[in-house]
Amino acid sequence: MSLPHAILTALLEKPSSGLELTRRFDKSIRYFWSATHQQIYRELGRLEKDGLIRAVPQPPSRGQRKEYEVLPEGRAALAEWIGQPQDPRPIRDPLLLRLRAAAAVGTGTSLKDELRRHLDLHQRQLEEYREIELRDFPAERANAESRLQHLVLQAGIGLETHWVEWLEAALAEYG
Repeated sequence: MSLPHAILTALLEKPSSGLELTRRFDKSIRYFWSATHQQIYRELGRLEKDGLIRAVPQPPSRGQRKEYEVLPEGRAALAEWIGQPQDPRPIRDPLLLRLRAAAAVGTGTSLKDELRRHLDLHQRQLEEYREIELRDFPAERANAESRLQHLVLQAGIGLETHWVEWLEAALAEYG
């Protein structure tokens, strides 16, 4: 996935200003794709220059707020990207590398506090995902769009569940 595709997706869901996009990234999209305010604004400029989005005319105001919407070319580019094959990315996690290094130098138990800290972080993230699931995905509101969005959340729940179980096992092994 790339930032332009994340932005096109977000704008198809709801035309937004750069500030609104940043807030939406911070609120929900960040769980699976992060971006800074500057990255979002820079990419909005590129997407507009490439003819994939446009600024929607706004009533005059004191600020220079622009709200963007996706053009047919942007929708087509996103649809094309969705259909392209992409291999899974390998895991790049410093904790795993640190465990491997600790095994090599013989200090595996020195990471217990860090393993506990990671366990706490993943437990909190899992709890947050489950709260979102209860709040945003009740069975009575299930439609095609919400089921796909729910699948994204379920992936996060599965990943966090895996990390919690793995960290508990790691601590049992070295704790």
